Amino acid sequence: MARRRPAEHASTRSIRVLLAEDMDLLRTALVSVLSVEEDMEVVADLKCDQKVISVALRLRPDVAVVAADLPDTRGVYTVSELRRRLPECQIVALTVTRPPGVLRRLLAAQVHGLIDKNAPACRLLAAIRDVAGGGTMIDANLVVAALAADRNPFTPREVHVLKLAAGGATGPEIARTLSLSPGTVRNYLSNAMNKTGARTRIDAIRIATESGWL
Repeated sequence: MARRRPAEHASTRSIRVLLAEDMDLLRTALVSVLSVEEDMEVVADLKCDQKVISVALRLRPDVAVVAADLPDTRGVYTVSELRRRLPECQIVALTVTRPPGVLRRLLAAQVHGLIDKNAPACRLLAAIRDVAGGGTMIDANLVVAALAADRNPFTPREVHVLKLAAGGATGPEIARTLSLSPGTVRNYLSNAMNKTGARTRIDAIRIATESGWL
């Protein structure tokens, strides 16, 4: 899905691009692809960590291309912080169809571009140009994957218990925090394992996080 604004809105100068991708080989390849484009300039290429925000604030790129398919929430966090602290920077998030929770968070963050990592390079180049000109480009298959994802099966209390457990709290600590008995907390965690089909509490937390339920 793409929406373009009139051509006169686009800038004639080079589009200054910041690239954030954890995989060195892929990041190097993307830099090579972008660098040969006459209307693009890669001003920084980094791993996707907290340094991205400080570098972006210093360099003020026109577009940030951020890999958001990481096994943790760093990519989504980076996108959200860029949107909050550098709203004039347009964002193209690179991701895959799983986990759907990441897709929902990126859509909620109102990224300007959302591109499947399996798409051809020309798709990314088009997205960078579109968002730099004030438009948006979002791959339809990613939207479909986000909408088709299972709904959150947990009750609000189960979500609260799982979030505390994900933060490292023990069963007794969760019980004290929520004024529950240890047995009730164990029941909530057991329910979470049953609903996710997980063998352990850690697996239940991982599945719930990847699915966007926490």
